[in-house]
Amino acid sequence: MSPGAQTTLLPPGVVAPQSGAAASNPGCSTLAAAAAPGTIPNAPGGDAVPAAGRDQALAASKRVKIDTPSLEGSINLTGARLDDLKLKHYTETVDKNSPEIELLNPQALPTGYFAEIGFVGNDKTGAVPGSDTVWTVEGNPTLSPSTPVTLTYTNDKGLTFKRVFSVDANYMFTVTDTVQNSGASAVSLFNYGRVTRYDKPAVASTYVLHEGLIGVTGTEGLAEYKYAKIESEKQVTPGKSTDGWLGITDKYWAVTLVPTEKQPFQPRYAFFEDGRHRYQSDFLTDAINVDAGQSATVETEIFAGAKEVAKINAYEADRHIRQFNLVIDWGYFYFITKPMFWLIDTLYKFFGNFGLAILATTVIVKALFFPLANKSYASMANMKKVQPKMLEIREKYADDKMKQQQAMMELYKTEKINPLAGCWPVALQIPVFFSLYKVLYITIEMRHAPFFGWIQDLAAPDPTSIFNLFGLVPVTLPHMLMIGVWPLIMGVTMFLQMRMNPTPPDPTQAAIFTWMPVIFTFMMAGFPAGLVIYWAWNNTLSILQQGLIMKRQGAKIELWDNLVALFRKKPSPAE
Repeated sequence: MSPGAQTTLLPPGVVAPQSGAAASNPGCSTLAAAAAPGTIPNAPGGDAVPAAGRDQALAASKRVKIDTPSLEGSINLTGARLDDLKLKHYTETVDKNSPEIELLNPQALPTGYFAEIGFVGNDKTGAVPGSDTVWTVEGNPTLSPSTPVTLTYTNDKGLTFKRVFSVDANYMFTVTDTVQNSGASAVSLFNYGRVTRYDKPAVASTYVLHEGLIGVTGTEGLAEYKYAKIESEKQVTPGKSTDGWLGITDKYWAVTLVPTEKQPFQPRYAFFEDGRHRYQSDFLTDAINVDAGQSATVETEIFAGAKEVAKINAYEADRHIRQFNLVIDWGYFYFITKPMFWLIDTLYKFFGNFGLAILATTVIVKALFFPLANKSYASMANMKKVQPKMLEIREKYADDKMKQQQAMMELYKTEKINPLAGCWPVALQIPVFFSLYKVLYITIEMRHAPFFGWIQDLAAPDPTSIFNLFGLVPVTLPHMLMIGVWPLIMGVTMFLQMRMNPTPPDPTQAAIFTWMPVIFTFMMAGFPAGLVIYWAWNNTLSILQQGLIMKRQGAKIELWDNLVALFRKKPSPAE
């Protein structure tokens, strides 16, 4: 230590600010001091400091350590801001040694993302806690499920603010603010909360998933604003509410605020362009009156973590958070998607592998729809049996389409055949397929879930490709050429299923009949591996089911003849 240097003794877990560029970071500039009464002070819009690493940005202010079974990070004592949070159980890639997911980051970073609770005052209240308030730790300096942390701040008007942070073993923080008025007159102030983000997800959102600002408040209920939409609308202010929640959601993670039910509050969703672009979900309560010599308490819950279905449902039920389950985007077909997830998750607990659970789910779905599918395949078998008669009608009334149609309908009636029956198995498969796609795509339980062999993430596409000989040739391929083993298996099963039926006599239909499996192979290659495995297994079961029913109905199975005809050498015109 150099001569004359001074040492500041701090409690364990509290880091002293460093001097230099990090300490003078313009991204840590204070809020505008002159906020209008009853208005949330604007979040800082200063520039990020690209040179500042995460550790340097964290060291720029005193902090209180967070250590729970699920989370690690710290609370910034400047603003009592939750801006440093990592998820212990989730890594960036399948590799268990890859870095943990960094959910919240200091404002100074380009990826700044934080949750903050504060107050809006007036001349009578004096300075009230906001982004630039430096809080003091009282007692325990480490936040854990068993050890809450108490912060205090006293202003020049006789108001003492005591903030207690507590956290459970998962992802829910509780912030309890008590305002003690030691002054000579009553004061009135407002409580606010905000989730502010300075960047957007690196991966673009898709139409099947909502990422962006979200909330359930007031009579409007669910509100969803994608980043592009809020950039266009700038600010959206729904009606006041007395319950609900709001925040920002990603595919697998979310940060949301649950305001106190004691005070009506005004929710808002906003995009700011002054300085740095930033997205914000916030609320402002009605005035909180504190008489002289009295105190008032307000409580806010902050969810910051992974959108695990069981935990989200438990928070909704145990803490009475209205429709909190909607933070997971189950989609319009939630009445199918949610039971589909429940079934897969239940089977996973039995098999210990989500891939096996998907295969078992396919069997169960097949069994549920077996009676209808049985009738459909039986009708298809009967149509094959009367195909010679259908050809005769087409030839007989080739020049009279009306009579041809009438004769066909009479044949269907006589033979008790439903010409549309064969469409039902496919039609029923579509909502199941889409629901499984949603489950694989949105639920974090499927993220990095392995199957067997090379499939280490059922929620990601098959990583192999026929065009580099499945990894034997060290060549990086464009995305469209990543045709893996499972998409090929799916394509083969689809090809065999289609060849169970006679080749259509119409050349255009025959071409579609031939090329559809190839087209679907390329289309499905980019879908999650779990979905491709489901489709391949479903096709296999359909082939077995259709073959069994056709045999029982006495209809000829066209598979072998179609395969022979496909590969048989066609005679040349000279022959």
